[in-house]
Amino acid sequence: MFDSFDPLKGKMLRILDERGKVLKAGQKWMPELSDEELVDGYRAMVRARVADERAVSYQRQGRIFTLPTNIGQEASAVGTIKALRPDDWMVQSYRELGGVLAKGGTVKNHLAYFSGSETGSVHPGNPRLLPLSVPITSQVTHAAGIGHSIVYRGGDEVAITFFGDGGTSQGDFNEGLNWAAVYKCPVIFVCNNNQYAISLGRAAQTGSETLAQKAVAFGMPGMIVDGNDYLAVVAATRAAAEHGRAGKGPVLLEMYTYRMGAHTTSDDPSIYRSKEEEESWLAKDPLIRMKAFMVERKLWDEDKEEALRKEMGAECDEAMREVENMDPTPVEDIFRYQYESMPPELERQMQDYKAFLAWKESR
Repeated sequence: MFDSFDPLKGKMLRILDERGKVLKAGQKWMPELSDEELVDGYRAMVRARVADERAVSYQRQGRIFTLPTNIGQEASAVGTIKALRPDDWMVQSYRELGGVLAKGGTVKNHLAYFSGSETGSVHPGNPRLLPLSVPITSQVTHAAGIGHSIVYRGGDEVAITFFGDGGTSQGDFNEGLNWAAVYKCPVIFVCNNNQYAISLGRAAQTGSETLAQKAVAFGMPGMIVDGNDYLAVVAATRAAAEHGRAGKGPVLLEMYTYRMGAHTTSDDPSIYRSKEEEESWLAKDPLIRMKAFMVERKLWDEDKEEALRKEMGAECDEAMREVENMDPTPVEDIFRYQYESMPPELERQMQDYKAFLAWKESR
């Protein structure tokens, strides 16, 4: 597959067109998915869309703090995780809610995190899902490290991590990819090229014609994927995982997508992009495309859609109520999880913060 989609030639893997029809050129790459798997994938995308819409609503009501929006990037988030095994590692950024839910995270955790509670980073069970990492591309080096540990132990898992087009301008991007390539670490680096790094457009990030072609300099395969095409995302991720499990090292996937919402709830995208641009991407909505594909195969209908949205809305409302009734986060939790044992500097900071809180309370 990687030879057929040379990033230096700008070729993009695409299976579905914007109407949900399978392209003639895409038939060759159609992933083997049962009807049950197709329905499961689409349901996961709808669940992520509803959860995101509800979270934004709660934020506007003042019930949680500023948070990133995920609308428009559900196919990339869900399709990648659905293509992997439960024992594979997910090293998330902050715009992969669909993948987090598919990996075993919960809506309650998502809302708790953006309410300021450290419990939002403690996922139930053992989903091999790392806590959300906000600093840009900090997760790239984490994934490279996990990949190296897999090689060291002789395992056959893979690690997958996510970052935006702006992340390719950061030093951690270069360090993480270089390390993984040198040591043949089984890492899938997913660049969600959603066209903007907050307000800075993709063209201002790099002189490279594509982001996927950056893989060439590191000595790894790179590939451009239609990130709004769920089937293409699954196919590309499976190929990358097979490459890693075979001991061939990492892969860079550029998911060509669009952030349909604001960067975060404190952002106003109308300042830096036009309505015409936004409307041109509406027709490429990953849910619209996949839904059309499903309906044509009689796997989905409006009644199922309405029931799922209602069910997910109720789940979100209940999760928000549970978060609002949680005990306050202990001060110690802010400091205790940075290291295995708290170093003296963090101990000092914690005592200073406690003293500040005591002073504030006494005023």
